[in-house]
Formats: sequence, C-alpha cells, structure tokens
Amino acid sequence: MASVTLESVSKYYPTLTGELVTGLHEVSLQIADGEVISIVGPSGCGKSTLLKLIAGIEFPNRGRILFNTTDVTNWPAQTRGVGMVFQDYALYPAKEGEDNLSYYFEVRKRSPEEKAQRVRTVAELMGIGFETLLERQVDTLSGGEKQRVGIARCIVRDPNVFLMDEPISNLDAKLRERTRLEIKRLLKTFQITTVYVTHDQQEAIFMSDRIAVMRAGRVEQCGSFYELYYHPVNLFVATLIGTPPMTILPAILRSGTITIAGQTFSLPEESQFTLLEGAVQIGIRPEDWFIDPPAPAFTMRVQHIERIYTERAAYASGKLGESNAHVLVSIDTAFQNELRVVPDWKRIYVFANDSEKALHTPGAPLLF
Repeated sequence: MASVTLESVSKYYPTLTGELVTGLHEVSLQIADGEVISIVGPSGCGKSTLLKLIAGIEFPNRGRILFNTTDVTNWPAQTRGVGMVFQDYALYPAKEGEDNLSYYFEVRKRSPEEKAQRVRTVAELMGIGFETLLERQVDTLSGGEKQRVGIARCIVRDPNVFLMDEPISNLDAKLRERTRLEIKRLLKTFQITTVYVTHDQQEAIFMSDRIAVMRAGRVEQCGSFYELYYHPVNLFVATLIGTPPMTILPAILRSGTITIAGQTFSLPEESQFTLLEGAVQIGIRPEDWFIDPPAPAFTMRVQHIERIYTERAAYASGKLGESNAHVLVSIDTAFQNELRVVPDWKRIYVFANDSEKALHTPGAPLLF
C-alpha cells in the first residue's frame, strides 16, 4: 500500500482559441496509507481530473505527485500500481468474468499457477455467490454484478492505490445500497489507500475517513464530515454539505443585536459573534430553528413539506423574505401555509458579506 501526496498540482487544458482552461489549480492534498478519502463537488470542479492525474492517465503542468516518498509525477499509468473502478464498469464484454480478472496476468506473462491462485483468493474474499459470476459472459451480468467483477479485477492486481469514479451511480437505489456495503467491507478488509469520487454526500460520509470539497479546480476544505458540517471554512462548503442545505439570510450586526428582513433581535450575551459589526450573511441549519416561539419571530411562507418517516421528522421548505429556507419540524406537524420561526441564535453561522469567509461557526452541539 502507499500514501499519496499532491504538492501544488495544476492542470490546464488548451481551447480552440488558444486560451487555457483550468482543470486543477495549486491542489495540495495528503492521503495517508490505508485511508479512504471522498472527493465531492459540483460537476466540472475537477474531481475526475484529479483521479486521472493520480492514475497517470494524464500529467500535471505543475506540481508533484508522490506515492510514499517516490515522485511518480511523470510515471505512466501501467507503472504506478493503481487500480481504477469506473462508473461504466469498463469490462471486456467478449470475456467471461474470470477472464476479466486473469487478463492482467496474461499480459504480463505470469504463470498459470499464480493467475489461478490470485483469482481464487479474490473470489473467496468477494463473498458468497461471486464464483458463479466468473463463469458467465459479461453481457449477461446485471449492473451490480458487473461492478463486483470490476472491483475484483482491480483487487486481483494487488494495487497500491484504489481510485473509484462514481462506481455505483448507475445502479438503482436498492442495489446501490447493497453494493455500497460490499465496497465498504472490501476496503476495510484490504486497507487499500482509496480516492472515491461521488456526487452523493451520504455515500461520501459512509465510505470515507475524510471528505475533500472541490470547486473550480481547487480544494476548498478537507476534513471529517463533522469538521465540514460544523466548522466550514466558507459559505460554499457550508451550503454544499448538509441536506437540506443551510438557509442563508442577509443580516446586519450592531451592538449585540441582529437585524434581518426589517426585524431586530437581541443576541444572547454569551454569543461569540456579538463583537462583529456591520453587514454579514448568516446561515441556519434546518435543525437550528425554534418553531412557534414567543414574539418577535419570522413568518415563513411554506411551499413544501417533505416527511421522512424513518426519522419521524419532516422538512418544511419555503420563503423567508426573499430567501429560501428549510426548517426541521415534527412529522405530525399539519401542513400550513405559514410557520412562525426564529433561529437558535447560539447555533447560527456568520459569513463575511463581501466574501464567503466564515467569521463564526458554532461547532458541534453539546448533547450531554
């Protein structure tokens, strides 16, 4: 296995007009040996480009990539010992499952004994029912079965680094859940250093030790889910992490008071942001609202209520002034056109008005 280090890595692509488009810009990231890190961010932010550079499919314009302490920046893909799982499986369709696994050994002129031993070992580790997939043609396999073969094909090579590019996004919801558990079990068993690209936050939380949030070719923040959720470095991370997203309201802080949508509220004396002054943006998580509080309060125009029966809760979504708001309510709350709400002032996030920098984050709540 290997640790992976990216040092100020940049990648640019030329356009037909001769201009350069940024794929990655000054990305620095350290992934420990055996660690699983998920990469999340909007489409086009550079997630897949990052994987290609680590794999050696493409090469950076600047910066270095190291496996352990070895500089592999200019090494071709076949010399890096990297296993890659793709969204579209990328299996050999004319071969059976076993042939897909053993092809690596055939190309490298390995002995039939070594080939058979490795395939047998991986088949046992992949779990019950996998051996039956080895005997079938790829085009007769379901999406989940193809992905299992694709993962096994990477594992059989004994890779130093595992790269996964949205490996289960093509599967239906039930199969995606089962395959996610299977991948998690395998990663825990093999302790392979893994970079996992996904659009799904829940998937990122479940699969990884840390999450890196990307935007426009840069890593905005990297940390555990709790660090990203309770201590975001800026407004982009705060609104990306969490479902439903954080409510953002323009506000004015002045002498221990806060003015929002024409209403002024007194802030608790123990609030750590009472020294801030001027125009800011505040963020409120859905769970950090008081419902039907004493006056003063906001009137929120409710447009939709989504009930989550497994959690005995519901999310009310609507308008608070000109802003979109999301509030966690009891599942038994009757649908109303309006709700009276006020933020828990001890739990609000404060962001600079002229930039996205976080000026105050409340941290994780004290449950005991």
